[in-house]
Amino acid sequence: MNGDKDAQYELAQAYFKGEGVQQSYTEAAKWYTLSAAQGHTQAQFHIGWMYYYGEGVEQSFKEAVRWFIPVAEKGDETTQYNLGLMYEYGDGVEQDHKEAARWYAMAAKQGFAMAQYNLGWMFRTGKGVDQCEAIGVAYIRKAAEGGYADAQSSLGVAYFKGTGVEQSYEKAFEWYMKAAEQGLADAQCNVGLAYYKGTGIEQSYEKAFEWYSKAAEQGNQYARYNLGMMYEFGESVEASNEEAAKWYILAANEGYASAQYRLAWMYRNGLGVEQSLDRSNELFKAAAENGNADAQYIMGILYYNGDGVERSAEESYRWFKAAAEQGHEESAKNLSELFAFE
Repeated sequence: MNGDKDAQYELAQAYFKGEGVQQSYTEAAKWYTLSAAQGHTQAQFHIGWMYYYGEGVEQSFKEAVRWFIPVAEKGDETTQYNLGLMYEYGDGVEQDHKEAARWYAMAAKQGFAMAQYNLGWMFRTGKGVDQCEAIGVAYIRKAAEGGYADAQSSLGVAYFKGTGVEQSYEKAFEWYMKAAEQGLADAQCNVGLAYYKGTGIEQSYEKAFEWYSKAAEQGNQYARYNLGMMYEFGESVEASNEEAAKWYILAANEGYASAQYRLAWMYRNGLGVEQSLDRSNELFKAAAENGNADAQYIMGILYYNGDGVERSAEESYRWFKAAAEQGHEESAKNLSELFAFE
């Protein structure tokens, strides 16, 4: 006998939650499986997630997909969305962007915001569907209107750049703010930048500092760098090289090139930190390797003069060339004047 699937499901729930019995994910998985095998939708849903996370069973995306599919085919939008993710990234199935888009579309049709957002990006990038910026932004707008912070932030960027919509700094700011108020760090940083530059909103260093601080506290490196700049130059706060260095260090340690560059100058001049030419050169090199054109230019000068590094015309040329290729005018000038090979 197969047993009563509803009773099996209820017993699985009891073991999963520890209600009336000692909690046991292993026992829960056993009873969910028995119930799921008889077509109990909620049991299929739960055992799918247990395989997905490896709770009570050996983790297996393949088994998760096996149980998610019948649930999704019955219209569960959460499972449809998750299948979209699994097909998009090839978790438990062969990667298939068309299949991912198909599942996202099912969930999106039911108003599932994260599916609308992901489907929007598939249209914007042409993954699994014909590329169409306007359709992509339309799906992202639906997700944004549904309150999804990532979509609100992305819609803000679309308005800022004028991609798929008519450019509007004011609307960009409105959407950034909606996401920022939900705690999304990237959006908080963009709100700060809008206040700093006065794009789409009245310029205010004080409010820029406020929003940069919120984003920086969440680890946003651009916000940390911008706080460093505001402290270094005394914008809305009392100038403090020590505070500037503190924020630059946090961003620099995460590989943020602009912060590495500013911090290199602080070490070179002993501003806010103990002077160290060796540390300065290390940071200039790190920033240069991370693509900062100004740092690449400085590395060219350091190698040309042998300033803290072994003099090398070859290395000097290499760094001037890297910066010049990014449009750095002084580097291009140095290439033509210092390395005018016949």
